[in-house]
Amino acid sequence: MTPALIALIVVALLVVVVVARSVTIVPQAQAKVVERLGRYSRTLPPGLSLLLPFVDRVRATVDLREQVISFPPQPVITADNLQVGIDTVVYFQVTDPRLAVYGIANYITGMEQLTTTTLRNVVGGLNLEQSLTGRDGINSQLREVLDGTTGPWGLRVARVEIKAIEPPPSIRDSMEKQLRADRDKRATILTAEGQRQAAITSAEGQKASAILSAEGRKQAAILEAEAERQSRILRAEGERAALFLQAQGQAKSIETVFQAIHDGRPDQGLLAYQYLQTLPKIAQGDANKMWIVPSEFSKALEGLGRLGGADGERSFLDVPAPADGAATAAPIDTSGWFESQLPPAAEQPEAKIELRSITDDEPALPVAPPLSQVAAELQQQNGNPPQP
Repeated sequence: MTPALIALIVVALLVVVVVARSVTIVPQAQAKVVERLGRYSRTLPPGLSLLLPFVDRVRATVDLREQVISFPPQPVITADNLQVGIDTVVYFQVTDPRLAVYGIANYITGMEQLTTTTLRNVVGGLNLEQSLTGRDGINSQLREVLDGTTGPWGLRVARVEIKAIEPPPSIRDSMEKQLRADRDKRATILTAEGQRQAAITSAEGQKASAILSAEGRKQAAILEAEAERQSRILRAEGERAALFLQAQGQAKSIETVFQAIHDGRPDQGLLAYQYLQTLPKIAQGDANKMWIVPSEFSKALEGLGRLGGADGERSFLDVPAPADGAATAAPIDTSGWFESQLPPAAEQPEAKIELRSITDDEPALPVAPPLSQVAAELQQQNGNPPQP
């Protein structure tokens, strides 16, 4: 290999090195801090950038994306002198690469220590119960302190979250016992409340049932009494009508018999004969052991003998022939004997009685007219003048 070829190779290598040191590529969401002769020069944005070889150099490459750092559990003492372990998670982002490089040597370590000290200060003023239930307040205070402190470092703290709070084992056992006792207490209270509500509801149901039953019995009794009263009124009206019909029939019968007796013109012989027919009825009966013949009995026998034709007299059985032209007795008209003189059932007063519900106002029942008034009305309907 000749000296010229070696020199050419050296020059080519030198050119490659110079070009490599003159050109740099910055990825997206990153930034590079450039120093010139050991002093901060500029911050390169993403893309292709040129550098002066052997004069400019890249001091650090900074990630501009939001980063998440999880710190291990830190022992913290609460206000009631209980030691708990708290895990925290910090979300932050580099806003100024120059401050992140020159403002602090290692911003990750600085943030970890700052988070620990701030957490102890915040939780130290709270008791265990407040620490367990006040995580939102602790997170807000930590974020305010960290964001204000890391501003000169070119960082922005987005949020801080407490991942876990671990109390001592003895405290956990006590808390579990307290929680179990509280749950048992609430279960007992709820059970008692449910039983009380069930008893009240059952009592209310029994009360309502008893009231409805009593109301039903009352309504039934009222309806039965009303039905009985209406039934008695209707039966009384029916009996009154039956008695009136019976009296009317008896009157008609007496009138017919009386008219027949007057038309037949009975004499003493007929009366004696009727008297003899009545005597056996007088002797009837188990209690009649003896009976006395009245003094008129002999006279009745004498009259009966004369009526039978004794002593040459005419027997009452011999009916003389009617003379020519003599008027015969008029036949008895029986067409109206069995006709009821009462008005139709629909026009009777008892047919106008209306049964109403017991909840309605009960009108006064119509009063039945007296029998004399009914008889007078019937006689007026038949065309007969009323009898005094």
